Amino acid sequence: ADIPVIPDLEEVQEEDLAMQVAAPPSVQVNRVLTYHDLDKDLMKYAAFQTLDGEVDLKLLTKVLAPEHELREDDVSWDWDHLFTEVSSELVPEWDLGQSERED
Repeated sequence: ADIPVIPDLEEVQEEDLAMQVAAPPSVQVNRVLTYHDLDKDLMKYAAFQTLDGEVDLKLLTKVLAPEHELREDDVSWDWDHLFTEVSSELVPEWDLGQSERED
Protein backbone atom coordinates (compact mmCIF):
# COMPACT_ATOMS: atom_id res chain seq x y z
CA ALA A 1 0.00 0.00 0.00
CA ASP A 2 2.96 2.34 0.62
CA ILE A 3 4.54 1.64 -2.76
CA PRO A 4 3.90 4.46 -5.27
CA VAL A 5 2.30 3.33 -8.48
CA ILE A 6 2.84 4.87 -11.90
CA PRO A 7 -0.58 5.38 -13.48
CA ASP A 8 -1.39 3.79 -16.82
CA LEU A 9 -1.68 6.04 -19.83
CA GLU A 10 -5.35 5.11 -20.25
CA GLU A 11 -6.13 6.34 -16.72
CA VAL A 12 -4.44 9.67 -17.34
CA GLN A 13 -6.24 10.18 -20.65
CA GLU A 14 -9.59 9.60 -19.00
CA GLU A 15 -9.12 12.63 -16.77
CA ASP A 16 -10.37 15.78 -18.43
CA LEU A 17 -7.62 18.33 -17.80
CA ALA A 18 -8.60 20.60 -20.66
CA MET A 19 -11.09 22.58 -18.58
CA GLN A 20 -8.80 23.03 -15.58
CA VAL A 21 -6.82 26.27 -15.37
CA ALA A 22 -3.80 26.76 -13.16
CA ALA A 23 -3.99 29.63 -10.71
CA PRO A 24 -1.65 32.52 -11.58
CA PRO A 25 1.27 33.09 -9.23
CA SER A 26 0.82 35.83 -6.69
CA VAL A 27 3.58 38.40 -6.83
CA GLN A 28 3.94 41.32 -4.49
CA VAL A 29 4.60 44.43 -6.56
CA ASN A 30 6.65 47.11 -4.90
CA ARG A 31 6.90 50.67 -6.13
CA VAL A 32 9.97 51.27 -8.28
CA LEU A 33 12.00 54.18 -6.98
CA THR A 34 12.97 57.02 -9.27
CA TYR A 35 16.49 58.41 -9.53
CA HIS A 36 15.34 61.45 -7.57
CA ASP A 37 14.08 59.25 -4.71
CA LEU A 38 17.30 57.26 -4.70
CA ASP A 39 19.39 60.43 -4.58
CA LYS A 40 17.41 61.73 -1.61
CA ASP A 41 17.72 58.39 0.19
CA LEU A 42 21.45 58.23 -0.47
CA MET A 43 22.07 61.54 1.24
CA LYS A 44 19.46 61.00 3.93
CA TYR A 45 20.37 57.63 5.40
CA ALA A 46 23.71 56.98 7.05
CA ALA A 47 23.38 53.28 6.18
CA PHE A 48 24.27 54.13 2.59
CA GLN A 49 27.39 55.98 3.69
CA THR A 50 29.34 52.78 4.45
CA LEU A 51 29.68 49.41 2.72
CA ASP A 52 29.76 46.33 4.97
CA GLY A 53 30.34 48.68 7.90
CA GLU A 54 33.96 49.05 6.85
CA VAL A 55 34.28 50.98 3.59
CA ASP A 56 33.43 54.70 3.84
CA LEU A 57 31.41 55.80 0.80
CA LYS A 58 31.10 59.48 1.75
CA LEU A 59 33.81 60.55 -0.68
CA LEU A 60 32.14 58.63 -3.50
CA THR A 61 28.71 60.11 -2.79
CA LYS A 62 30.17 63.63 -2.91
CA VAL A 63 31.46 63.19 -6.48
CA LEU A 64 28.56 61.25 -7.99
CA ALA A 65 27.17 62.99 -11.05
CA PRO A 66 23.51 64.01 -10.97
CA GLU A 67 21.05 62.24 -13.23
CA HIS A 68 20.57 65.12 -15.68
CA GLU A 69 24.29 65.05 -16.49
CA LEU A 70 24.21 61.33 -17.25
CA ARG A 71 21.17 61.28 -19.50
CA GLU A 72 21.96 60.96 -23.19
CA ASP A 73 19.70 60.93 -26.20
CA ASP A 74 19.31 57.58 -27.91
CA VAL A 75 21.30 57.54 -31.13
CA SER A 76 20.99 54.73 -33.65
CA TRP A 77 24.30 53.36 -34.91
CA ASP A 78 25.02 52.56 -38.51
CA TRP A 79 27.77 49.94 -38.68
CA ASP A 80 29.37 51.28 -41.86
CA HIS A 81 29.41 54.87 -40.63
CA LEU A 82 30.78 53.87 -37.20
CA PHE A 83 33.50 51.66 -38.71
CA THR A 84 34.58 54.44 -41.09
CA GLU A 85 34.67 57.00 -38.27
CA VAL A 86 36.77 54.82 -35.96
CA SER A 87 39.08 53.76 -38.79
CA SER A 88 39.70 57.37 -39.84
CA GLU A 89 40.67 58.23 -36.25
CA LEU A 90 43.03 55.27 -35.95
CA VAL A 91 44.87 55.64 -39.29
CA PRO A 92 46.93 58.70 -38.18
CA GLU A 93 47.92 56.88 -34.99
CA TRP A 94 49.03 53.83 -37.00
CA ASP A 95 51.00 56.03 -39.40
CA LEU A 96 52.70 57.78 -36.46
CA GLY A 97 53.58 54.43 -34.88
CA GLN A 98 54.95 53.15 -38.19
CA SER A 99 57.14 56.24 -38.69
CA GLU A 100 58.49 55.93 -35.12
CA ARG A 101 59.46 52.30 -35.78
CA GLU A 102 61.30 53.28 -38.95
CA ASP A 103 63.31 55.95 -37.08
